[in-house]
Amino acid sequence: MAEVEVPAGYVPQYAMAFGAVDAPAVAVHDDNPLPVRAVRKPAASIPLTGTLAASGLAGPFVPELERSIRLTLTGDWSGTVELLRSADGAATALPLTAGGARWGRFTANANEVVADEGEAGARYYLSATLFGGTLAYRVAQ
Repeated sequence: MAEVEVPAGYVPQYAMAFGAVDAPAVAVHDDNPLPVRAVRKPAASIPLTGTLAASGLAGPFVPELERSIRLTLTGDWSGTVELLRSADGAATALPLTAGGARWGRFTANANEVVADEGEAGARYYLSATLFGGTLAYRVAQ
C-alpha cells in the first residue's frame, strides 16, 4: 500500500480516505472506518398530551415523517382507548390495523411504539371510551 504524504491535497488511488491536517491520509476500510456517526435531530412534532375523565376524542397529533409514534397511557382508568389515523383532514379517522386485526387499542396503561408515518398530511387522534377514572395520555415521537 502506497502512503500519501503531505503536501498532497488529494488521494488519487483511494475512493475514500481521511487524515489530520499535515498528516498522511489513511484509507477507509473495515478496520479503519470514517470517524463519524449519523446524528438525527430530535423530532419537531408537538406531542399530544392531556387527560380525560370522560369518553372523548383528542387530537390531532401531527407526526413528523419517517419517525416512530409512541403512545403512553397512564392513570387509574377503565375502558378502551384507541389510536385513529386520518389522511383526509379528519373527515375519516380509521383505527390502526395490522394483518387485518385492530392495532393500537388498549384497555390498560401502555407505553409503546404504535406506528411509523410516511404519508404527508396524516393525522392521529386518540379515541377513549371510559367507564371510570382519569386517563393521562401522550402521543409523541
